[in-house]
Amino acid sequence: MKAMSSRPWCSGSSVSVCPAIPCIWNVSWTQATSVRSFVMSEVINKPLGAEGMIRMEGVHKWYGQFHVLKDINLNVRQGERIVLCGPSGSGKSTTIRCLNRLEEHQQGRIIVDGTELTSDLKQIETIRREVGMVFQHFNLFPHLTILQNCTLAPMWVRNMPKKKAEEIAMHYLERVRIPEQAHKFPGQLSGGQQQRVAIARALCMKPKIMLFDEPTSALDPEMVKEVLDTMVGLAEEGMTMLCVTHEMGFARTVANRVIFMDKGEIVEQAAPNDFFDNPQSDRTKLFLSQIIH
Repeated sequence: MKAMSSRPWCSGSSVSVCPAIPCIWNVSWTQATSVRSFVMSEVINKPLGAEGMIRMEGVHKWYGQFHVLKDINLNVRQGERIVLCGPSGSGKSTTIRCLNRLEEHQQGRIIVDGTELTSDLKQIETIRREVGMVFQHFNLFPHLTILQNCTLAPMWVRNMPKKKAEEIAMHYLERVRIPEQAHKFPGQLSGGQQQRVAIARALCMKPKIMLFDEPTSALDPEMVKEVLDTMVGLAEEGMTMLCVTHEMGFARTVANRVIFMDKGEIVEQAAPNDFFDNPQSDRTKLFLSQIIH
């Protein structure tokens, strides 16, 4: 993968990592809408792989008597960028957590990169090696340095020599623009920096798929853009991505497809222009009216 480079697309200390993307996170919804036709044209027009990287077929999940996922059917192709949105408690996070067995589904089939996800521990381990996950609250080990956080999984899971793991870790820390933080501890970093470390840590495992579970919701507004910029860089490079987020500017600009969930169901899914400009479901229209002003 090519290294991300900083570009002077906006004023201030925070700059965009993607030369095709001005800092749209700081402009109005109308402005973001007007620039979408060209700012991501290079990314949006990249051909998607024909192969299905993720398949969910008739997936159901219960928490006791609560039916949290209801007949979820989803096919994600290689290189696709999917944004899942919807009200709190709609099943978005549970859906992506099922993809690496952080949550167990009770009915239906989940196939990730050709491997069906069952209770077989070897299959779970195989899938987790190929699926990176970034959480809302970073989940960094506070007693380890940033470099140690990034090298732990490659050394223990992929049996990578320490020197090689450190080289890869520094490569990805440079990509997210914080190599100078390598020997600090998580508590010494800002929230935005910690989330970028979490992204770098996931990338150190060389995943084929990246899952993001509301990666900016715990951040102060001024830190959101630096994380979104990092995610845009991944999109530009063709990473298969599923992201749960309420950042609708990001969804409209970067996603191939936006999926709206409510009450455990996929209510509507469409390309961003169709989803935002011509929603079909009354539930989708209500949701968009509440979050877009």
